[in-house]
Amino acid sequence: MKPLFPLLTAGVDEAGRGPLAGAVIAAAVILDPENPIAGIDDSKKLSAPRRQVLAGLVRTQAIAWALGRAEVEEIDRLNILQATLLAMARAVAALPVAAQHVLVDGNRCPKVQCSVEAVVGGDATVEAIGAASILAKVARDQEMATLDIAYPGYGFAQHKGYPTKAHIEALSRLGVTDIHRRSFAPVKRLLQE
Repeated sequence: MKPLFPLLTAGVDEAGRGPLAGAVIAAAVILDPENPIAGIDDSKKLSAPRRQVLAGLVRTQAIAWALGRAEVEEIDRLNILQATLLAMARAVAALPVAAQHVLVDGNRCPKVQCSVEAVVGGDATVEAIGAASILAKVARDQEMATLDIAYPGYGFAQHKGYPTKAHIEALSRLGVTDIHRRSFAPVKRLLQE
């Protein structure tokens, strides 16, 4: 007997594992096979304006989508890998329609309430994971732009918290904020000086 509807598969990806500041944000997306979205790809391969357009399409045309996050305190307490898996699990749990299967970008799986598999390079090969990578990146970039206003001088809107030369210089000059990840080497070094 054929199932009444296709398996509800969610793609999951994150944004913000590498930065020195801000939360790690994950997205889970269940795409609608009857309503395809052209141009979905790994978010890193798309321009910011293109990501914005595609994020809007994903939010309106997907069967379901949700974001999950792990805060700086959780990243410092758990480590970035465990915090990322936690953010991914939270995104899957927040889906308004329960996923029956989850495909995750990378080589590690979060603990979820259904079957799950890791797909290395999945953001470029699995459409639902690509869609999740776009939502996660757009959400995190917007958040870093907001934090740029709250923490002037650090340049968060430009570097998004990544350890660029400008960010390291601002950290040395202005000091460590409460949104910086104290467990990350460049921040830890500054705190020890």
